[in-house]
Amino acid sequence: MTIAASLSRRATYILGQRPAPEADHHLRRRPATEVRPGVALERNDRPMAQNQRDELVFVPLGGVGEIGMNMGAYGFGPERSRKWIVVDCGVTFGGPDLPGIELIMANPEFLEERADDVLALILTHSHEDHYGAVLDLWPGFEKPVYCTPFTAAMLAAKRAGDGIVENVDVTIMQPGKPFQVGPFTLEAINVAHSIPEANALLISTPVGRVLHTGDWKLDPTPVLSAPTDVARLQQIGEDTATPLALICDSTNALKDGESPSEAEVAANLAAMIAESPNRVAVTTFASNVGRVVSIVRAAEKAGRQVVMSGRSLHRIMGIAKELGMLEGLPPLLDQDAYRTIARNKIVLICTGSQGEARAAIARIARGEHPVIDLNAGDRMIFSSWAIPGNEREVIDIQNMLIDKGVEVITQNDGLVHVTGHPRREELRRLYALVKPEVLVPVHGEAVHLEAHAKLGRDAGIPNVCEARNGDMVRLFPEPMAFPGEVRTGELYLDGLVLCTPEESGVKGRRRLSFGGHVVVSLCVNGGGQIVSGPDLVIEGLPETEDESLTELVEDTVAGVLKSMPPKRRSDTEVLNSALFKAVRNEVNAYWGRKPNVSVFVHRV
Repeated sequence: MTIAASLSRRATYILGQRPAPEADHHLRRRPATEVRPGVALERNDRPMAQNQRDELVFVPLGGVGEIGMNMGAYGFGPERSRKWIVVDCGVTFGGPDLPGIELIMANPEFLEERADDVLALILTHSHEDHYGAVLDLWPGFEKPVYCTPFTAAMLAAKRAGDGIVENVDVTIMQPGKPFQVGPFTLEAINVAHSIPEANALLISTPVGRVLHTGDWKLDPTPVLSAPTDVARLQQIGEDTATPLALICDSTNALKDGESPSEAEVAANLAAMIAESPNRVAVTTFASNVGRVVSIVRAAEKAGRQVVMSGRSLHRIMGIAKELGMLEGLPPLLDQDAYRTIARNKIVLICTGSQGEARAAIARIARGEHPVIDLNAGDRMIFSSWAIPGNEREVIDIQNMLIDKGVEVITQNDGLVHVTGHPRREELRRLYALVKPEVLVPVHGEAVHLEAHAKLGRDAGIPNVCEARNGDMVRLFPEPMAFPGEVRTGELYLDGLVLCTPEESGVKGRRRLSFGGHVVVSLCVNGGGQIVSGPDLVIEGLPETEDESLTELVEDTVAGVLKSMPPKRRSDTEVLNSALFKAVRNEVNAYWGRKPNVSVFVHRV
């Protein structure tokens, strides 16, 4: 069974874990290869000699030309016998244009066709857009998943929480300890980001190396996590024996300067909590453990207790506690303690920073939370930014809170949030550290990728490749891009069913949401007499005081039946067609929209 044809099964199990094997760190070295600008060639136009030589290639399957759904494959060896590793396996979220679709992930068909040569999946960190599809896609490959302890625990919690039967074989990797996967030597390198244990990956082969950055920033003072390992990056740049390609995050490539530090956000939150005379509530990304720690420390300093509300927040902070990340912090109370704490002695941390309808802050704003409420004079801090597509929902929640008299503070009012991605000056510093011969911007929409590519060219990087999902990029030797070489696509998670867009029925849902539905059902005998019906079901059409569309449809059906002689009525196909056209046209003439019409004529 292919991955695309599989279903998500439900149960609760624990992921197996074992230490990652350490590798012999000594690689066969070759002189740096002379490179030339990439020129796209058709596959059949490649010289035969190239088919027999070792090559290092990169194939983005998701996340290049879009934000989210990150998945990239690296292949090494001759063209017809390459071994492959996969980096990240993420999701993006369905929007209003995809009714009923919860998650979208990259279609792994390219990997399925080479399943025997796919060796492993390596996860840079545990944000949904980098690891969210693992439990849906990877069990079918039955190959190991390499990740850090925090990411492994997040996978286990996701599996238990979502009741997923399929398991994956998890191997723990440690930053700074290289390990071998087939012909690839890999090393995780600690980078600062907005979640614990984020890593870049150094991927080494005899013909060349790759630094796959994942999500990162050069933050000298992160909260909780270690800063980016600049010393190791500099060592990578000083090693000129084997050329290096940089596959790099482009999210903030349009923004000048450097991203502010997480420590600056912590200081501002502390001041806002200390000066508030009443309750303080904060919503942020549940996965940003460092931000939660900053809020807890600020609350303790201000003499306040912390109450948490939201399932994902409890789950992630539980993982952080088990891994020893919360040592020295005061206890985090459950929402049942909310009403027992004085108004000026409490800080509430809650989920819902993206406007999710059932999350804690949305229920609080609507006055529907069973335990928690906010009143006039309380302060609500949105320590987050709205992911594109979520702006309306977030603004609606903020407006409801403002109508209650709650003081709402967002990033427009002060530095209460910073992303975990590098701005342009940080990108330039990374170029100077690692000295890449090839740059491939990833993790961004077209505008971000283009800005990043231009920045790389201006910095003097010899080969800059603006790739998109489905391109085959030969990194070494002789960097070259082959556009559209690989068939790519998307899979939708529709309830419990994993399916292709064509299989999902989304087009039909869009039609129903736009035009409603009219169903006409009746039984006719061989003499053309109506034996039963007509019965009508009408959904999603407007009703006005002047004239009911239900009455209009009833009159239209009656008119068609009356106008047709019995002999023609006995022909079910003729009657079906006449009713369909008449109902659709009459409703369109009245309403200005053509409804979806289904007619069932039964011969008895």
